[in-house]
Amino acid sequence: MLTSQDHDAISRLHLLARGVVEGIAAGRHRSPHKGSSVEFKEHRQYVRGDEIRSIDWKLFGKTDRLFIRQYEDETNLRGMILVDQSGSMAYRGSRSALSKHEFAVRLAACLATLLISQQDSVGVATLDTRLQQVVAPRSKPSHLQAIMTTLAESRTGGETQLSDALKQASSSLRRRGVLILISDCFDDVRALLTALRYFAHAGTEVVVFQIWDPDELDFPFRKRTRFRSLESSKVELLLDPVALRTAYLQRLADYRAQLGQGFARERISLIPCSTDQDYGQILSAYLGQRSRKTANPKGGQRLR
Repeated sequence: MLTSQDHDAISRLHLLARGVVEGIAAGRHRSPHKGSSVEFKEHRQYVRGDEIRSIDWKLFGKTDRLFIRQYEDETNLRGMILVDQSGSMAYRGSRSALSKHEFAVRLAACLATLLISQQDSVGVATLDTRLQQVVAPRSKPSHLQAIMTTLAESRTGGETQLSDALKQASSSLRRRGVLILISDCFDDVRALLTALRYFAHAGTEVVVFQIWDPDELDFPFRKRTRFRSLESSKVELLLDPVALRTAYLQRLADYRAQLGQGFARERISLIPCSTDQDYGQILSAYLGQRSRKTANPKGGQRLR
């Protein structure tokens, strides 16, 4: 039973996502197989962003309404957005208005709204050591209510075991799909790459939005600090951060390099995000990356 507080949270997600997406010019996805071999299938009503050259002008002359000709090999995307709700995502530094998880939930709401606005089908799932709540992909605008409800109800807790949860998610995606993971990726790099490799090799587009708090990137601590694990209450250390800063930043650089190289090798798109970034900028970067890869599919990730 949803409380009034839950309804308020869902409404805020809707408003935020709609505002962000309305500021972005989103195009229509086209099948890479489109050509002389495809056969006409049906018409659908024209929506803003469709290519003018796809309009059936003869039908317009008869009906005074704009329709698009669709073909057998033309398809919209089927997407699944996975939101990490493990304990580490609860971190919020003193300079941040949101925790990593709160930021991830809002980013997922924006992405879902963007995809549905492009007539793609999209679902969402939350995960930590395993899949938690799952909403199957649908393309109707009304489907956003179920997605926003699941996102608003997401809560952090538990340890990180993304690789196992991703194996569970494999049954939720079909062939021509896109898997969007929103996570800090705090897991064993090899295990994470192995799990994501399955999707990439099966022809699924894989995009990872890696969420960082600014504190994690520059380690600003100066005074003796007590560090507590957000995933295990038994881990707690009182440390001098100044003495550790150089070693921490080096390990961070090594980790990011290892992750970036692995993703590039597997043709997985990696989009680093900080919780102080603007959602519109992040989505614009994502769309720009997709546009470049679509224009030059042999030069990088297989983005549709």
